[in-house]
Amino acid sequence: MNTKPTKIHLHKESKILELVVDNANYKLSAEFLRVHSRSAEVTGHGPGQEVLVDGKINVGIERLEAVGNYGLKIIFDDKHDSGIYSWSYLVELCHNEPSLWESYLEKLKQEGKSRDPHTSVVQFSP
Repeated sequence: MNTKPTKIHLHKESKILELVVDNANYKLSAEFLRVHSRSAEVTGHGPGQEVLVDGKINVGIERLEAVGNYGLKIIFDDKHDSGIYSWSYLVELCHNEPSLWESYLEKLKQEGKSRDPHTSVVQFSP
């Protein structure tokens, strides 16, 4: 198993980052990458300080920058640029995207948050 993609292609219009890992093609949305950033804004400064990022359905990627042989810096159009995506983390995201996305959607639901920044979620108790 490779720990580095062999091909990376940014599709700006569709807001998709396409990666080839172990001869398999993966397509990760900008929104998925943004909410799974390893930046302090998302992960906090220690265990238990994670923040659920919401309202990023429309986020795009402005550009990518290589970070040595380590990984990628993704500059999003909401000006977020502080998380570095190591090659191994990108591969992990590729392999686990379906379950990570489902978990993210469930957390949004539990916290009454939305993917859309213009939508408020109201939950009524019986």
